[in-house]
Amino acid sequence: MPDGTAPEEVRRGDPPADTIFAPATPPGRSGIAVIRLSGPRAREAVEALAGGPLPVHGRALRILRDETGEPLDEALILTFAEGRSFTGEETAEIQGHGSPAAVAAILGALGRQRGLRLAAPGEFAQRALAHGRLDLARIEGLSALLEAETEAQRRQAMRVFQGALGKRAEDWRERLLQAAALTEAMIDFAEEDIPEALPEIARLCGEIAGELEAEARGARLAERLREGFEVAIVGPPNAGKSTLLNRLAGREAALVSDVAGTTRDVIELRMVLDGMPVTLLDTAGLRETADSVERMGGERARARAAAADLRVHLVLPDGPRPAEGPDDIVLRAQADRLAGEGPGISGLTGEGVEALVAEIARRLSARTAALGAGLTARHAHAMAEGAAALREAEALARAGAAPELAGEALRRALAALDALVGRVGTEDILGAIFQRFCIGK
Repeated sequence: MPDGTAPEEVRRGDPPADTIFAPATPPGRSGIAVIRLSGPRAREAVEALAGGPLPVHGRALRILRDETGEPLDEALILTFAEGRSFTGEETAEIQGHGSPAAVAAILGALGRQRGLRLAAPGEFAQRALAHGRLDLARIEGLSALLEAETEAQRRQAMRVFQGALGKRAEDWRERLLQAAALTEAMIDFAEEDIPEALPEIARLCGEIAGELEAEARGARLAERLREGFEVAIVGPPNAGKSTLLNRLAGREAALVSDVAGTTRDVIELRMVLDGMPVTLLDTAGLRETADSVERMGGERARARAAAADLRVHLVLPDGPRPAEGPDDIVLRAQADRLAGEGPGISGLTGEGVEALVAEIARRLSARTAALGAGLTARHAHAMAEGAAALREAEALARAGAAPELAGEALRRALAALDALVGRVGTEDILGAIFQRFCIGK
């Protein structure tokens, strides 16, 4: 079985010489099961099972037999010519019945053929990268699409998989090359006066740097979207935090008691709100106490609440006003039995719960408006590096410094953009990216 380590020739980006195969559908009973092959012997290997020639690029319905002539399954076979497939190689797909026994029999028959081996996780996508069918950013978009659990995650992953980031990077690169050409002209024709060069270099660098900085912020937000937003429910003991969490969960997710300090740790509830993954945190009641365990729970609650994307403060009418952030929500706790000013909520009766859910979704949805073409922390880092180099080049150009200095900063910015889409400097991250893929993709 594969251990997740890709063959060295694929890791380097060289065209592989062997043919790989793998199931592309999950194990278990199903109406259809798909087995994929890619490599120079893909069609030949399936022809050996199908008992005759198959179209170079087309489809055929055949009875599959092993080397002894034993029938294995009836399957629809799709063949893809070299250069016209996902990987860029000759490819075949066997679409048979979703019987675990039939799938195992076909895989066994393929494994006994010369020159075939079971694929490692993500190796089909690796071959698409090696043959230039996808750039690294699109590969990461594909990985995110396979892992997407919510509609918002799917939309963002699909945007990157369709090449939005690659197109932006190419636009930035072309404009950077214009600035680089101006610096080279100033160096090559130092004795001639090129009065508009420095202002134009500064303008281009500042313009692109601003776009990169905005995209880097969007990529960090996209990373947060992939992991899930966190919303902390905070307040004093017996304010109804655990009761509210249970109401939202529709079950007894947290222990509820009239005894203050019952919740000692942070309890998490995963939800999907308006297509976004959200983890609600039920934190320990915040109060001064001599109980060392409760005190530690309070400290942990404060730390998690501070790191959360949004906080819901439950306050008692006679309690202090919390220190709230600009996007935090403050509600009067136990509204079913405690009167007071402002909007109230009760996890016991459900009063105000629907409005709270809608408000959380609205505030988090507003944040996703800043999403751009980036998707991961790697994207954010590369764009931030490029922006920093461009800000340096901009400052040098405005100061009238030697063009060689601005040219060096521009070269660093171009290297950051090339790393963004996988042109350079990707060897150390390929393994980490493809390890997340399933076998057969």
